Amino acid sequence: MIPEDDCAYICAADFLPWEKLRGKVILLTGATGLIGRTLTDALLFAGEKRKLGLSVLALVRDETQARKVFAKHLENGRPLRLLEGTVEHLPKISGPVDYILHGAARTESSAFVRQPVETVKTAVLGTLQLLELARRKQISGFVFLSSMEVYGYPARGHRAQETDACALRPGEVRHSYPISKLQCENLCCAYASEYGVPARIIRLTQTFGPGVRQEDPRIFAEFGRCVRDGQDIVLHTQGRTERSYLYTADAATAILTVLLKGENGQAYNAADERTYCSVAQMAQKVAGAYGIGLRFQPEDGQEHGYADLLFMDLDTSRLKKLGWYAGSCKEGDPLLYLYERMIQDSFGGGKTAERGRIG
Repeated sequence: MIPEDDCAYICAADFLPWEKLRGKVILLTGATGLIGRTLTDALLFAGEKRKLGLSVLALVRDETQARKVFAKHLENGRPLRLLEGTVEHLPKISGPVDYILHGAARTESSAFVRQPVETVKTAVLGTLQLLELARRKQISGFVFLSSMEVYGYPARGHRAQETDACALRPGEVRHSYPISKLQCENLCCAYASEYGVPARIIRLTQTFGPGVRQEDPRIFAEFGRCVRDGQDIVLHTQGRTERSYLYTADAATAILTVLLKGENGQAYNAADERTYCSVAQMAQKVAGAYGIGLRFQPEDGQEHGYADLLFMDLDTSRLKKLGWYAGSCKEGDPLLYLYERMIQDSFGGGKTAERGRIG
């Protein structure tokens, strides 16, 4: 489970119309992933605290493993039902479904290069299956979890807005991920237009916090392992890519905001704009805060599926107009807050940050 104070933070979000979830059934895909677990824990917590009588139906690939992940909820008799299956081959779902949060996807960069066909199938076939389910069940809200990568390569200094053209390269195998995400977005818009399915899209920046797996291959987890082991951070690129980040609890409130307040067929950027920096700057912050070294050993990134040089500065004005804001870090450096929370929860505390650096 994610930390209780994160669940309480999400539950206390006064910009969310929680009453819309009273007595509702929420289907979650990707439920055992980082964001899926955060949403599952938070929804069950809010349902209990606010006495909403909601229930969560979690689609999982491996029920035995999922029972370990959600053991406390199941032992305590919370309204969580596990459904084993995949989005590509959706099992029969009996009974009502009122809302769908669709987060199932391949997330490892190496898979986009080594298994591009499977990457596309999971995204496109899975989303098509779920939109058909949403149509049949006449649901009240559907959110597809997309990615900042759909923007392609914005110019440095440009704030990416949802109305921007998404320039991608179909001849590049790694673009199996963002192109399939973009196709799924288009499917959401098509179902909203033709069939009236209340489908909305959220374009998430890189998101992390408590619950990150220690073996997660993404760069923020690698930095966490370096802190845990007291080892130097070694960058295998020049670290020039720039992007924003988002804390998991803030991602959860953003997703629920789009679900409950968003417009059908619309996309919404989600990021904590205060965290915008280069990978090298992030590495320097983490190394400085935790007293470890930083070294650069550049190598060919294509083999590992590294994204090309990006300047991904997301404009979140559209989401903020719905009342959302990233409020988990109220003082201090919001990027180091993400690391402190992740390291405390997922990496055994690691080294202690130097006093005054975290805030």
